Amino acid sequence: MISLANASLLLHGRDHHLPTKRRSPFTVRSSSSLQEIDKSPTTAEDSKLRSELCASVPFPPIKAAKRVVLVRHGQSTWNEEGRIQGSSNFSVLTKKGEAQAETSRQMLIDDSFDICFSSPLIRSKRTAEIIWGTREDEIITDSDLREIDLYSFQGLLKHEGKAKFGPAFRQWQVDAANFNIDGHYPVRELWGRARNCWTKILAHESKSVLVVAHNAVNQALVATAIGLGTEYFRILLQSNCGVSVLDFIPRADGGSPLICLNRLNQTPGSPVATGSSAGRRTSRRIILVCQGSTQDSEATVSKLGDQQMNMLGVIQAQKTAELLLDLKVSTIISSPNNACAQTATIISQVQEAADCLGADCVPRYVEMKNIPDLDVAEIFQPSTKMIPAGHNRCFISTPWLVKWIR
Repeated sequence: MISLANASLLLHGRDHHLPTKRRSPFTVRSSSSLQEIDKSPTTAEDSKLRSELCASVPFPPIKAAKRVVLVRHGQSTWNEEGRIQGSSNFSVLTKKGEAQAETSRQMLIDDSFDICFSSPLIRSKRTAEIIWGTREDEIITDSDLREIDLYSFQGLLKHEGKAKFGPAFRQWQVDAANFNIDGHYPVRELWGRARNCWTKILAHESKSVLVVAHNAVNQALVATAIGLGTEYFRILLQSNCGVSVLDFIPRADGGSPLICLNRLNQTPGSPVATGSSAGRRTSRRIILVCQGSTQDSEATVSKLGDQQMNMLGVIQAQKTAELLLDLKVSTIISSPNNACAQTATIISQVQEAADCLGADCVPRYVEMKNIPDLDVAEIFQPSTKMIPAGHNRCFISTPWLVKWIR
C-alpha cells in the first residue's frame, strides 16, 4: 500500500445514493444468548491453529447465488468518548450514530433483503432496526456477531489501558494477532467466530442477507471470506455504518463457492474522505473503482472481454475522476481489458492535470500499470490456473474483486 499523499488506485468498487423510506415496527429474535458464550482460556498453539484453519478451510457448497451486505453500527457513546468497547453492552448510539444509520438505510433501501442478522449488542441492534425499517421479517440476533472480546480492556479509556497494562496494551496496538489477555487470544478467537457465522449465513435459504455488527467482527468476516489470516486485522477497517458487500457464487461441480468482494467499507459520507478510517488516522490507502458501463451491459461476466465503454461509461469515469480530485493518486493498476484501461486513462488524465492550473505548473506524472491477472474474463475461463497451497491471490477487475478459495 502507498501513503495517502501517494495513494494507489485499483479499478473496482461502486457508489450508490438512494431515496428514503419511512420505518415501521419490527420484531427481534435471538438465535443464541449472551449467556451461552464460551470464554474459557485457550492455549497459544490451539488458538493459532484454529485461526489459521478458519482462513483456509473451504466454505460449504451453495445451490444459488447469495449476496451478503455487512454494515458496522453507527457512532456509539463509547466511540465518542474514545473508550474501549469490545463485547461490552453499555454504550448506545449517539444522535450522530442514529443519523448515520438512517443514511445507510437510504443507501440500501433498494436492496431486497430476505433476512437480517445482527449482533445482540445494543449499538448494533439499534442500527439494524433503523436500517431494516418497514420490512416485516424479523431480525435474528446471533452472539457470534458480537464485537471482539477484549476482557480486562473493556470499559477503559485508551490512555487508561496504556497506563494499566503497559506492554500488553502495546502488543494489542502493534501485534494484535498474537495479543494475549486474561489467558485469551482475542483476535484468533474472533476469526473462529467469524467462520462460524459464515457457516450459519450460507446455510440459510435466503439469497440476499443483511448483517449488522461491529468493526472488528466485520473485518474478520471479510478476511475469512477471502482467505486472509489474523495478521490482516486492522487492514480491513470498517467505519461507523461502513458497508461491505460479498457475493457468493455456486460452482457447477458443487465445490466451495466463488467469493467476490463487491464493496469494501463504503461510508455514508464521501467514499474517499481522507484523514481517518474507522476513527483511526490513516497514512496508507487503496481505492477500488469499478470500470465505466460497456457497450454490451447485459453481457455475462465470462463474456466481458475487451468491450469498449459506452457514452454512459465515459461519463461515469469522468465523474469518478472528479470524485478523486482531492487525492493525489500516484499509481493506477487496472485490468488490460478496454473498459478498465479507458477508465484508468480518464482518471490519470484528470489527476495529472489537477495540479497544473497555473502558467508555471508542471503536470504530475501518474504511473499506469496493466496486470493480466485482473482480467475477470480470463479468471472465469475453465482452464484457470490452480492457486498453490498456502497462497492467496486476489483479482481486481470488473465488476468484482474475485478470490478463489481452494
